[in-house]
Amino acid sequence: MPLLVVGSVGIDTVETPHGKAQDVLGGSAVYFSWAASFFVPVRLVSVVGSDFPERYRDDLSTKDIDMTGLEVRDGKTFRWSGQYKDTMHVAETLSVDLNVFGQFAPNVPEQFRDSRFVFLANGLPTLQMEVLDQMNGPAFVAADTMNHWISDMKPELLKVLKRVDGFILNDAEARQLTEEHNLIKAARALQEMGPSYVIIKKGEHGSLLVSEEGFCLVPGYPTEHVKDPTGAGDTFAGGTMGYLAKTGTVNVENMRQAIIYGTVLASFNVEGFSIERLKQIDMADLESRRSHFASMVKF
Repeated sequence: MPLLVVGSVGIDTVETPHGKAQDVLGGSAVYFSWAASFFVPVRLVSVVGSDFPERYRDDLSTKDIDMTGLEVRDGKTFRWSGQYKDTMHVAETLSVDLNVFGQFAPNVPEQFRDSRFVFLANGLPTLQMEVLDQMNGPAFVAADTMNHWISDMKPELLKVLKRVDGFILNDAEARQLTEEHNLIKAARALQEMGPSYVIIKKGEHGSLLVSEEGFCLVPGYPTEHVKDPTGAGDTFAGGTMGYLAKTGTVNVENMRQAIIYGTVLASFNVEGFSIERLKQIDMADLESRRSHFASMVKF
């Protein structure tokens, strides 16, 4: 069952204690799409500039990612530069150039509007609403956000939450949005804002799923060789939504399994810069690590 994602496609420069990657493929929609395409065809909606390297388009075309909705405009592609230090828990942003992404008005192609599963990657809440207004009654919609939108566009974000079924955010964002320090209380408060399923990411410590049926904890996969955390959250979301779209059914058990796949895919992602590590694995690798993960947490 095809899955639609609307988000950024960009060019990143990242430096960590393990090296530096200059002008590599990045963006929320890229990581999400690559991860989700392990399970289902992905429909990507975004914008790039005329400077977007053809080799990066070629990379994406090796996966089952429909780029009909990838608009090319005169100008430069979205660029982000950042660095990680020491434990690499938080990225220090050195520069952000929105370029053509700054004027992005998502136009969902007509043939994409029947998508049953939709993911609104981190972006302006007003643009997320524009996407929802173009869809033909999707079965399940999930959204991401960031601290900036919580601070500056909270009323608009709350309108989005009333229209989505799932919400994925990190622990700091959950506390900021709800003003609740306890994550269980924060998740319950988020449910009252609209979404039935709330997934709170806790970095290397895993994630918390809260639904009407209760809650469950999924630990992080203990990755030994962390090279670059960029895109881990988007990869997690892609794996989670990809599995749900593959099953075609959203319930607590499927959601739990989806989060496990998302966690495992994110563990591969952090082992390389950009999507270089994700490019090296196939479904057999994913299933092997998932089985290993299951054996570690079984009790």
